[in-house]
Amino acid sequence: MQFGIFSVGDVTTDPTTGRTPTEHDRIKATIEIARKAEEVGLDVFATGEHHNPPFVAPPNPTVLLAHLAALTERIVLTTSTTLITTNDPVRLAEDYAYLQHLADGRIDLMTGRGNTGPVYPWFGRDIRDGIPLAIENYALLHRLWREDSVDWQGKFRTPLQGFTSVPRPLDGVAPFVWHGSIRSPEIAEQAAYYGDGFFANHIFWPAGHTRQMVALYRRRFEHYGHGSADQAIVGLGGQVFMRANSQDAVREFRPYFDNAPVYGHGPSLEEFTAQTPLLVGSPQQVIEATLGYRDYVGDYQRQLWLLDHAGLPLKTVLEQLDILGEQVVPVLRKEFAALKPAHVPDAPTHAALVAAAGGAHDPTVYAAADDVTGASPEASRSTVKENR
Repeated sequence: MQFGIFSVGDVTTDPTTGRTPTEHDRIKATIEIARKAEEVGLDVFATGEHHNPPFVAPPNPTVLLAHLAALTERIVLTTSTTLITTNDPVRLAEDYAYLQHLADGRIDLMTGRGNTGPVYPWFGRDIRDGIPLAIENYALLHRLWREDSVDWQGKFRTPLQGFTSVPRPLDGVAPFVWHGSIRSPEIAEQAAYYGDGFFANHIFWPAGHTRQMVALYRRRFEHYGHGSADQAIVGLGGQVFMRANSQDAVREFRPYFDNAPVYGHGPSLEEFTAQTPLLVGSPQQVIEATLGYRDYVGDYQRQLWLLDHAGLPLKTVLEQLDILGEQVVPVLRKEFAALKPAHVPDAPTHAALVAAAGGAHDPTVYAAADDVTGASPEASRSTVKENR
């Protein structure tokens, strides 16, 4: 199982000091946070994509991720999410394959529709086409990484004739893709169709909603012939704030919660933590609550937390990373490993995908392996039909 953090890159005033970081401060802090995540032993760093204030999460995540690839050695670098609706799939295929080479395979990709409505007209798109754009653009991206010459025609971009995306994916294996969603069952279906991962952001909705979304994905994953439902590749988001005792955590985090642009001035901190996966408390409380996610989503492969948001100063975020790395993740690794049945796959890595592409169909390496594509014969035939 992989553990890591994701950043949305918000530039928010610290309500306890009145200080607002500059964009430069926030960008440099993100780099320090990512390097710290590797230092404390986390597996994954993920960045969002934004094109509007108050965010400096990069409008082109490959710029940040390429820089981090040069500064790190082990940690997997990914997005959370890449906007599959407003980015050209040809550009995505080129950029992320190039990045995959730069990072020696330490790259995967999370696609999503985004949660900022105005982004669609900024890039000449209509938000009412959000789901069709996600479906069509990913169908093309999937083919561009797996076919040397692509003939394609769709609704939302110009046709392609004999097009070859370069560079080709490292070792002939495309970056692993997670389809991220909070509320769209169509995206869970899409992830299942291709045998890709499904990432339930899980940060604003009650457990019952996440349970339904993951259960849908698992059922459809099995339907498309990629493996049994419990072999589907699932990731979860989360939010944590920790101190040695829960009272100190609540006291310190409350002003940030109360004034956060995302959830401030609404339900109280107590109401929000009771109804969503926001965790504010001691390390032991975070461990117990995180282990409890397995009760309603089953065994899963990736857990990412949001730490650097709501105006929290860099010093505090780095302290949170120390707690995660020293007190929380080691326990979770041991406990989740002890609970996981042998037939449930580990989180996909580049090395595992390369091994799967070498011929052995081993569901414990990559449950969605039909060679490298992750697509069943049924899904492959349907994809061809869609893109004629």
